[in-house]
Amino acid sequence: MSGAPTSPSLPPLREVIARHDLGAKKTLGQHFLLDLNLTRKIARVAGVEPGDRALEIGPGPGGLTRALLEAGAETVAVERDARCLAALAELEAAYPGRLRVIEGDGLAVDERALLRPGPAKIVANLPYNISTELLVKWLRANHESAPLWSVMTLMFQKEVADRILAAPGSKTYGRLSVIAQAASRPARAFDLPARAFTPPPKVDSSVLVFSPTPARLDFLTTLERVTHAAFAQRRKMLRSSLKALLGEALEAALEDAGVEPTARAENVTVEQFIKLAEICERMRQILRVRSPAQ
Repeated sequence: MSGAPTSPSLPPLREVIARHDLGAKKTLGQHFLLDLNLTRKIARVAGVEPGDRALEIGPGPGGLTRALLEAGAETVAVERDARCLAALAELEAAYPGRLRVIEGDGLAVDERALLRPGPAKIVANLPYNISTELLVKWLRANHESAPLWSVMTLMFQKEVADRILAAPGSKTYGRLSVIAQAASRPARAFDLPARAFTPPPKVDSSVLVFSPTPARLDFLTTLERVTHAAFAQRRKMLRSSLKALLGEALEAALEDAGVEPTARAENVTVEQFIKLAEICERMRQILRVRSPAQ
C-alpha cells in the first residue's frame, strides 16, 4: 500500500472529553495526551505503517488511537474505564473494520486471543499505576511462547524509564533494569513534559522503544527470582542474598558467572545476572530429574 487510508473528520479531543464527561481518574492512573502532533510522533517512532496490527492498552478518549488508525494500523484497544467506551465507539464507526475496542483490564486480558497469529506492535500511553507490571507481562510473553510483539513503544513516568535504562553502578539500576535489558533492547525515543498531559502529572514522562532480543530467554522467570533475591536488600553481598536460591552451589555459580562473592547486586552486569539465572535453572532441572513426581 502506498500510504495510510484517508482520515475522517473528527472533533477535537477536548470536545470529546467534555461531551462524554471523561475527567481523568487518579485511581486508574489516567493522564490524557491530547496533542495530536505528539500522538502522531509516537506512532511514527513505533514505525506504524498501513496494514500493521497494533495493540493499545488504556486508550482513554482515543488520542493515540487516532494516530494509530491514521497511520493505517488495524488496532485492538483495551480499555478498563467504561466511561470511555462511547467515545471509542465513535472511532470504531469512523474507521469501519479497523478498530476493535475491548472493555477489560490490561493486566488480565489474553492478548494472544485478541490478536491474529503473528506478532503485533504494542503502542501505549500506559496507565502509570500498572506500567511496570504490563511491561514484565509482555516481556515474558515473547520468551515463554511464540513472539507476541515485534516492537513495543510505551510511555512511562520518566523516573521509571530511567530505571529501565539504568546501567550497573548507578543509583537507579535495579531488578527492572536487569529484566528489561535481558529480555529486550530498550531505548529512549523522547521525553515529554508534565504540561503535555491533561491533567498534568507531577513528573515528566518518557517514550521508550523495546526491540526483541535475537534469541529467546527460556529461563526468564528464573531470572526474575534471582534478581528479586539479589535486589531485595541491595546492600547485601551476593553470597548472602543468593544463598537461599543456590545453596552449596553458590560459590561455584558466582565464579562461573565471573562475579565476586563480595559483590553487591547494583554492580553486577545484566550478562552476569543472565549467567547466574542460567546456572540456577540448570540446577532446578537437575533436581527435577532426580526427584520425579511421586
